Amino acid sequence: MSIQNPVKRLFMTLTQGVYVVGVAEGDLRNAFTASSLMQTSMQPPMLALAVNPRNASYPLLVEGGIFCVTVLQNDQYGLADFFGNHSARDENKLSAVPWHAAPSGAPVLDEGLAYFDCRVMSKHPAGDHVVILAEVTGGDFLQKRARPLRYDELGDMDGSDALLPEHLDTRTPN
Repeated sequence: MSIQNPVKRLFMTLTQGVYVVGVAEGDLRNAFTASSLMQTSMQPPMLALAVNPRNASYPLLVEGGIFCVTVLQNDQYGLADFFGNHSARDENKLSAVPWHAAPSGAPVLDEGLAYFDCRVMSKHPAGDHVVILAEVTGGDFLQKRARPLRYDELGDMDGSDALLPEHLDTRTPN
């Protein structure tokens, strides 16, 4: 897997995992692939999740106020690809995989490594994404002794090679 865009290669040195984020609002459920997720607080335990607001799941996330992060295992590239490159506007993605509802009601993929059940606390514009700050209300391991799937293992599955600039402006402001 050869990435040509030097800015993309630079960003791929930031080690991060790959996740499927399940959302729920009323009787509606959906899930999507995400890689921009980080822990932001120990007390209370909190996560920050960057989401494209054009994503079909975004309204469910905002209106429902909950989500569940399934951490993918290192051999689950296919799940990352499926949930990242199929739209809920076209199909019910959750019908293709075994899942269960977390205590919040958001979907958890049964064959993930672990999950974090979250309640949205706030949202903040961030370029072409929105950063969702959430309190972690629960979670657990789903599998033992597996390694998480990392973002740098996906190559250009998410199409970000075309979205990132080829050069960064390295001038410092006066």
